[in-house]
Amino acid sequence: MARITRYSKFEGELDQLDSSELMQMIQEALLGQGMNDPYDPDPDARPSMDDLFDAILEALAERGMIPEEQLLEAMQADDIRETGLGQQIQQLMDRLQQDGFIRKEFEDGEGGGAGDPGDAKFQLTDKSIDFLGYKSLRDLMGGLGRSSAGAHDTREYASGVEMTGELKGYEFGDTMNLDTTATLGNVISKGFDNLEESDLVIRQAEYNSSAATVVLLDCSHSMILYGEDRFTPAKQVALALAHLIRTQYPGDTVKFVLFHDSAEEVPVSRLAQAQIGPYHTNTAGGLRLAQQLLKRENKDMKQIVMITDGKPSALTLPDGRIYKNAYGLDPYVLGATLREVASCRRSGIQVNTFMLARDPELVGFVRRVSEMTRGKAYFTTPQNIGQYVLMDFVTNKTKLVN
Repeated sequence: MARITRYSKFEGELDQLDSSELMQMIQEALLGQGMNDPYDPDPDARPSMDDLFDAILEALAERGMIPEEQLLEAMQADDIRETGLGQQIQQLMDRLQQDGFIRKEFEDGEGGGAGDPGDAKFQLTDKSIDFLGYKSLRDLMGGLGRSSAGAHDTREYASGVEMTGELKGYEFGDTMNLDTTATLGNVISKGFDNLEESDLVIRQAEYNSSAATVVLLDCSHSMILYGEDRFTPAKQVALALAHLIRTQYPGDTVKFVLFHDSAEEVPVSRLAQAQIGPYHTNTAGGLRLAQQLLKRENKDMKQIVMITDGKPSALTLPDGRIYKNAYGLDPYVLGATLREVASCRRSGIQVNTFMLARDPELVGFVRRVSEMTRGKAYFTTPQNIGQYVLMDFVTNKTKLVN
């Protein structure tokens, strides 16, 4: 049974602010790009304690939770950390550590108390990842209305699993989940001595399949360029999906792959603080790695959920070098990418693409991918991608067979 957590509105002094409420307030800052330069992104960038201080200060100010005189004192001070407000924010940061939401880390060569404390980096803990996943899922599912929880609704019906399906006449090979009312109605007038196979009525049951999913997240340069951060909503969706699968579909698996100039698997514990970069879009490399991960899984359904905003523009050559061409759909890159798509089809892997851009070349490419793997293509925006991804996952694969 999924754990239910309730979060109440904050009223009172800052020292009464609960860690979970504070985490909720700074969620976007924790998942966002922080101080990363959108024109020269650093994929290895990690937020510092100074970044955390600024995020808390901004969140408090936006919500009008700082008394005017205290805010004025802080704005006029040479060092805000030396003011009463600064000390209160530092206490909130300490509380996040004490409550297990963050873990402070120093760079190599620094001692536990050496150097400027603001230079220390921090890591999100498993507790905070779970919290952010829950919060993202709650926010995204709220836009969908009520949805059924449990296992996947699939098109595979097999009498004998969970009797929630429609009635049908018995056929050889069906499990004998007799619907006694309907069956008796067929035979009561002619007597049980005259019972025939055609009189038997069974109630179909939903077959709850297990699924292996790989989420392919584009973290190339374009996902943060052009004045719009598309990567943060993509990470929120990924965390929400991870939480949904862990709490509602325990038989399923989900893994995450970042693709850019190349591609690599990233654990969910590192996903929240993943950054944009390098620059290009190696879709073929991402698909190849996703297939390798899915081949290890023994599941009824295998699928790739690809979230991207760009055309394939990079390719890993046999000698390990990266071939790049950001201008148009390079035939060499496109050919290699479609070969990986064909490989997915042969392996029975569906590719569902969630596209955050709409230029004509890109639309044509996505449609071709969907046709080849019998997958689906959704042309979405950062504002509604979460609803599309979760709705597709929950309602995927529904058909009736007997």
